[in-house]
Amino acid sequence: MVGSEISKVRPVVVVSRDEMNRLLNTVVVCPLTSRLHPRWRGRLQIQCAGQAAEIAVDQIRTISKQRLSRRIDRISANEATMLRQMTGEMYAE
Repeated sequence: MVGSEISKVRPVVVVSRDEMNRLLNTVVVCPLTSRLHPRWRGRLQIQCAGQAAEIAVDQIRTISKQRLSRRIDRISANEATMLRQMTGEMYAE
């Protein structure tokens, strides 16, 4: 672990667009964590595989597709909208 990075193997939400994912060997992801921080602005609470989780938007990163193993769940359309909005608020001007 370096600084405040999440350091273990964990599930992620792929946030890069499908078109980009088809062309590159990398994907942009936000890690999921089961450690909930309801007051943290950079976290989005969801249900993943039947368990409470948070998408750590504040830990966004690019990883190799080779690090991905299997799909365990999908986020809802509403969660995807909230994730796009949160990402825009945090990283766009």
